[in-house]
Amino acid sequence: MTAERSDCVLGQPGCELIGVDLGGTAIKLGRFDPRGTLLEALEVPTPRPSMPGAVTIALAEAIARLDPEGRARRVGIGLPGPTDAAGRVARLAINLEGWEDVPLADWLEPQVERAVTLANDANCAMVGEAWLGAARGCANAILLTLGTGVGGGIWLDGALYVGPRGAGGELGLISVDPEGPPCRSGNRGSLEQHCSIAGLARLSPLEPRELCRRAAAGEAEALAVWERYGRWLGIGLSSLLYVLTPERVLLGGGLSAGFPYFLPAVWRELEARVLAPSREGLVIERCALGNGAGRLGAARLALDRLGTARGQSSP
Repeated sequence: MTAERSDCVLGQPGCELIGVDLGGTAIKLGRFDPRGTLLEALEVPTPRPSMPGAVTIALAEAIARLDPEGRARRVGIGLPGPTDAAGRVARLAINLEGWEDVPLADWLEPQVERAVTLANDANCAMVGEAWLGAARGCANAILLTLGTGVGGGIWLDGALYVGPRGAGGELGLISVDPEGPPCRSGNRGSLEQHCSIAGLARLSPLEPRELCRRAAAGEAEALAVWERYGRWLGIGLSSLLYVLTPERVLLGGGLSAGFPYFLPAVWRELEARVLAPSREGLVIERCALGNGAGRLGAARLALDRLGTARGQSSP
């Protein structure tokens, strides 16, 4: 992945980028130069209720606040659910109310007078990490965001893989336990149901931060909880490794704070379940960019997908 496109010259008016991470509680925005340097950040609350019209207005107002002079002509938006292959329609948005086949790009472009593209938020995080983070230089990697849900992104042969209709890479919805808890996807016993915050809560009544604190202090009960959590994560990853054989697995989201405590159990499961050729040279590590990966990746997708944006001529 190159650092800068030839049609976007550093410092040229209109060549900056806006990346947006649209979440259930907050909208996080960043204004970037074409090398990925963060120039300015803004966070605003997601409207309640989070109906599509209200969110569209909030996005337009936040973009105007972040860039009142219109220096950024391209906007990438990551949202919690799949989009169509063209990056124009939010097919579903998990944790947002009333979102089904919402033409968000078409709604937003006339309001912000900028070109807009959409993507799944975990896919945006994958792109951000591949550009300037822990997957930089990798040809093949996968990313899991461990939090309220379990999102996923696939980096395949040096490019984001989303499938023919844009819905590929929903790694958190694979089955790990056919008789497990029901999932909002319609599945049962999905990886998300075992490795999200709700999944961890089934193992312990303690908050994740407290579990990390107690594990760091060497408390056996907390370490045992993280071990059980890591076992489920390892079971899910074993299937993904057989299919994708990535060079690197990246783990992000709030629950990745438990990485030092659950990683040994993950490796035990992988070594027991996955043949050596399918995990040869595998590296598992935390995401390098933290909560900023999503908005950075959204900005990168805007750079790649939107070409010479409206209002900007090629040099």
